[in-house]
Amino acid sequence: MAQLLFFGKLGDLAGGRAREISLPGSKMTVAQLIATIDEEDTTLGSALRDASVRVFVNEKICPTDKVVADSDEIAFLPPVSGG
Repeated sequence: MAQLLFFGKLGDLAGGRAREISLPGSKMTVAQLIATIDEEDTTLGSALRDASVRVFVNEKICPTDKVVADSDEIAFLPPVSGG
């Protein structure tokens, strides 16, 4: 099962910081994963599609066309501000 991590306000929207999801055997991109999440939770899906959200797969930043696997850790980070 893939481990999904949600940071900042995304964790609030997801109802928790972590979630596990089973990915199908076929190739799935991060964008397709977000679309799948959107089918179940449109508020979270919309927030994940925001251009300022960064995606990390196995601790490396990646674009949404990155193919993910059932064994991956996928983290979503919203923009951070501060001083």
